[in-house]
Amino acid sequence: MEKEHIDLMITDIMMPEMDGYELVAEIRSSGITFPILMVTAKEKFEDKEKGFESGADDYMVKPIDVKEMVLRVEALLRRAKISTERCLSFGKVRLEYDMLTVTGENETIELPQKEFLLLFKLLSYPGKIFTRQSLIEEIWGMDSNSEERTVDVHINRLREKFDDWEDFEIVTVRGLGYKAVYDRKLVNRS
Repeated sequence: MEKEHIDLMITDIMMPEMDGYELVAEIRSSGITFPILMVTAKEKFEDKEKGFESGADDYMVKPIDVKEMVLRVEALLRRAKISTERCLSFGKVRLEYDMLTVTGENETIELPQKEFLLLFKLLSYPGKIFTRQSLIEEIWGMDSNSEERTVDVHINRLREKFDDWEDFEIVTVRGLGYKAVYDRKLVNRS
């Protein structure tokens, strides 16, 4: 790990010398933040709880569906991309991940984490339509008990906060979900 860049790790729990819980805890205590998916036969709630408490980002019980695992890996990588890009700017707007702030021409607004992640996601892909379910899975997690209505509530809060901003708009795509609209030529990432 010190010599190679790692995008994501998939680990079991039952391994020789060091179990997966210890491995993940050691990785997290050293400050490494890449996504970790635990894939294991341990299915009790206590095992899952211990996995998440050790620092795992997701947990799957064997036998696994490979297609589901691929979807989970894609979601973990998308979330990691949001956190590694750290900043998105276009025109007079700048989103700062580390501060959860959106700065415009005349003001800076600090957002709650979920609202910020939702806005960052939409503005990272202007014009792309995201379903409510895909936003729930990506922002709240695949195992979240949150309902699609949760996305609507957060979108309404964002619209209220940025109602008088002309730089971007969150558009409802009837029957599908949401998209952000702005001029792509203005985008700068750092």
